[in-house]
Amino acid sequence: MGKSTGFLEFQRLSEASLPVAERVRNYKEFVLHLSDEEAKVQGARCMDCGIPFCNNGCPVNNIIPDFNDLVFRQDWKQAIDVLHSTNNFPEFTGRICPAPCEAACTLNINSDAVGIKSIEHAIIDKAWENGWVVPQPPAQKTGKKVAVVGSGPAGMAAAQQLARAGHDVTVFEKNSRIGGLLRYGIPDFKMEKSHIDRRVEQMQAEGVTFRTGVQVGPLPEGSPVHSDGTTVVSPDQLKAEFDAVILAGGAEQPRDLPVPGRELAGVHFAMDFLPQQNRVVAGDAVPGQIMATGKHVVVIGGGDTGSDCVGTSNRHGAASVVQFELMPQPPEAENKPLVWPYWPIKLRTSSSHEEGCERDWAIATKEFIGENGKVTQVKTVRVEWKDGRMQEVAGSEQLLKADLVLLAMGFVSPAASIIDSFGVEKDGRGNAKATTDGEGCYATNVAKVFAAGDMRRGQSLVVWAIREGRQCAREVDQFLMGTTTLPR
Repeated sequence: MGKSTGFLEFQRLSEASLPVAERVRNYKEFVLHLSDEEAKVQGARCMDCGIPFCNNGCPVNNIIPDFNDLVFRQDWKQAIDVLHSTNNFPEFTGRICPAPCEAACTLNINSDAVGIKSIEHAIIDKAWENGWVVPQPPAQKTGKKVAVVGSGPAGMAAAQQLARAGHDVTVFEKNSRIGGLLRYGIPDFKMEKSHIDRRVEQMQAEGVTFRTGVQVGPLPEGSPVHSDGTTVVSPDQLKAEFDAVILAGGAEQPRDLPVPGRELAGVHFAMDFLPQQNRVVAGDAVPGQIMATGKHVVVIGGGDTGSDCVGTSNRHGAASVVQFELMPQPPEAENKPLVWPYWPIKLRTSSSHEEGCERDWAIATKEFIGENGKVTQVKTVRVEWKDGRMQEVAGSEQLLKADLVLLAMGFVSPAASIIDSFGVEKDGRGNAKATTDGEGCYATNVAKVFAAGDMRRGQSLVVWAIREGRQCAREVDQFLMGTTTLPR
């Protein structure tokens, strides 16, 4: 490493953010990437640790010590080349990845981890600013055609890799814009959608064709147009027209909460609420948009989706926001000698929480109470966990004022209709069944049909989607050509 004693000399520096009062007035990104000098100092903290556990902690196996050293030496052009060798879209991961690489950092054993995510963010932003991110069209075409169903990070990664290998790739997306849950599930204040748009332009220049407003599934009777206006393409059409098909849709089936009063107006899934605001930011008209303005909002679920609901509600101008979680409150800090280098369970406070939110843990929902068909209160009870089993605490019931309830308890599986329409076998969790070991990785039981991302593994991280898209592309290239030069 360029500065062998840097981890002893320099402290971790987190990226700066705009003040809360300023950022909640709009939906723009508010995290500021490091300056060149700041990034250099943070890169200097990377140890010559011998075994870089960060590489394995990162699902796409980013070559982290190398680009840290290159940033320390201010060789930014080489740094983006190293970063792009494993990650198609570092502007996505540099903004919204929770950074499992940092949890695995050797320095994290007894100190603050290297700020790997902030360095990645700085590298890709500088690459775009300097025009280093350019189309990479193939030297020659193979004449093979591949259909990718779903345009989230898994579908985009698979499509880009296969196009660069010389195949003719068509991406099918049911929505009017490319990006899948990356576009419609991630608020713009965490990642502005211009980052997706310029990657789409790059991929089009590389030969990828995008078809939006197309639903893949069983044809409706009498017309190839769905009731919502989208064109419908059947699985048989895709299998007949293309040499391979990749199912790369997202995990879209949210976990429900079947308690009394669930039918009341004002109780919504988070993924009914968040995409609407993203569409409004994009300039779409959304009649009857779900708004938190002036309302007492209760968010049920303590994960990232719940946090996104908190941030969006604050920007709407909610009167109050309460978020609670069924599990007990995690510790402020993890027991590092016990859990390193694995992802630890510890209290995580997001930027949305900092903007204003009351949080609580070990609470279960008993009932939604309403008047005139609209929710007005949530009845809760405290719970205790003993031997892995949940027990209600007697006498702990309480009522929370609620004009809007957002269910953000995770997702259970991809849409069953598309999996079933292809005749693909499902695993025990309702995902498309496909192995990642041995021969035929990512291949389903249906000839020339593959699955990757949330469609195969269930709800997961953007970085895992990119990894699976890349690996699936390699397997498809091997299937089509009998050999492949695409990286794992």
